Amino acid sequence: MSTLKQIIKDHYTYRSQILKLALTDLKKEYKGALLGPFWLFLKPAIRIFVYYFAFAIGLRQGRPVEGYPKFLWLMAGLVPWFYMQSMLPGGSGSLRRYTYLITKIKYPISTIPTFVNLSEFFIHLMLLGITIIVFVMFGYVPDKYYLQLPVYMFMVFIFFNAWSLFAGMLGAISRDFHNFIKSITIAFFWLSGIIYAADSIQIVWLRRLMLWNPVTIIVNGYRYCFIYKHWFWEMPRQMKHFIILYLLLATLSVWAYRKLHKDIPDVL
Repeated sequence: MSTLKQIIKDHYTYRSQILKLALTDLKKEYKGALLGPFWLFLKPAIRIFVYYFAFAIGLRQGRPVEGYPKFLWLMAGLVPWFYMQSMLPGGSGSLRRYTYLITKIKYPISTIPTFVNLSEFFIHLMLLGITIIVFVMFGYVPDKYYLQLPVYMFMVFIFFNAWSLFAGMLGAISRDFHNFIKSITIAFFWLSGIIYAADSIQIVWLRRLMLWNPVTIIVNGYRYCFIYKHWFWEMPRQMKHFIILYLLLATLSVWAYRKLHKDIPDVL
């Protein structure tokens, strides 16, 4: 508990610096580029189009889902995935990315993963806004189910904040861990029901296992808002799975910080 209190205290004391560093980190994404911040939207837009062309046109798997075009169904799942895809390796490499804050400035280690996560979350908010606009352009105006979007946004933010602290500590100690996370990120894409519905898996034990995957839970949550029109309390099993996984990850992150934070400056 003392370690957790120290982490919370560091975040409160350095709250303004966390926001400033998050915005600085965001600006680095497009600094020096001719198109500037437009790249934040162009890259995911290209990837969404490629997936749509491959699966909806090329493989002719473009049947509507719950009355919505397959393109919109894909988009509803890809937007949260782009954020999670960045944070899986981004979290494990967060401390090595900002070595100078640890070795030269003595900045609180626990807050570095937070502003890295916050930076990516800002991009996610912008892409989410574009997603809503695209749905409106297709004739699907926001409804009451959009009110639960902040719930799933909060869930994905706190989960990957805990992930960033845990993985960042291990990634700082071992480059192999960071490289391992980068190598398996693509596996999460194919095993998390992003381009197919995890609920449609016919193998019972595999479907149940997939529904423990936090990526699958978040992607399903966004689609409940945009496509399936379910409230989060109507899916108690998935919410229970998420709470268990988050508490486990948060515990591991606090444990890793307590064990390793004094050694990080020497390792880096």
